[in-house]
Amino acid sequence: MTEYRAHFDAEIDFVNGGALRAEAFRLDLPSRDLTEAQVGELLVRHLGLTLVGRVQLSNLEVVEEAHRGSRGVTEMPTDVAASAALGGLGARGELVDLSHPIRAGLVTYPGIPAPTITPHLTREASREHYAPGTEFAIDLITMAGNTGTYLDSPFHRYAHGGDLASLDLATLVGVPAEVFRLTDAANRGIPAEVFLDRELAGTAVLLHTGWSRHFGAPEYAHGSPFLTAAGARHLVDAGVAIVGIDALNIDDTESGGERPAHSILLAAGVHVVEHLTALDRVPARGARFTAVPPRVEGFGTFPVRAFAELPAR
Repeated sequence: MTEYRAHFDAEIDFVNGGALRAEAFRLDLPSRDLTEAQVGELLVRHLGLTLVGRVQLSNLEVVEEAHRGSRGVTEMPTDVAASAALGGLGARGELVDLSHPIRAGLVTYPGIPAPTITPHLTREASREHYAPGTEFAIDLITMAGNTGTYLDSPFHRYAHGGDLASLDLATLVGVPAEVFRLTDAANRGIPAEVFLDRELAGTAVLLHTGWSRHFGAPEYAHGSPFLTAAGARHLVDAGVAIVGIDALNIDDTESGGERPAHSILLAAGVHVVEHLTALDRVPARGARFTAVPPRVEGFGTFPVRAFAELPAR
């Protein structure tokens, strides 16, 4: 699905006095066929302004660019929204796989052993146990919980925190996704201010940094983006259900042994999913996120098949 954004300068005057000026502003568009007046209206709605007297845009340019989540721009077509209001979406939206495949020898995180896969029962050996023409393969996999795309439960950080078997499926399946586009961020640390323009209670906040392009290469381990402590506290206060990132770690692994984002999020029961991929295919709003680990007791982290269901079209 092609998405569009407007680039422009703006002058906004208010009927009760005062004004705003913006340079090189960028705004999501529902389509490319909007008039300048319609773009101005979207800007007012996005900023949540009242008592606006005049909106003047200049240097307006519409470009193909992934949405960043501007308020006032719906990700769901009107006919689909109406169908949902009447009790059903009809056809399922596209499913986007957000997980890295696991294979023998895969290095996910430096220092954590790569998985090994060996046969327990080969197809050839199984033939003596079954009727002619019937054979099976049973294999053994040895791997750390922190392999591929995985979910951290509170037990990963805290001895008395909830383990994988304790997690509520309602917080793992079909969670409304809010994707934040950070591929052009100037700094590695993701601050709380990034999240101020959205209502995030009960959502899966997915941090699209673009770092997954390095997965499996040495570059992946160095200079990775991360969530700051202030950002983690804001998300907890906002009541999010899941925080996911397409990078090495939710924390800054190059700052020492501190892990404030893990500590803050998992203490509050907010699930953490690391090493996501393909977030560029998920709209800023409107998709639903699923990441379910197996129900293992006394275990804190495990690979998931993470995916997003896009709005039906």
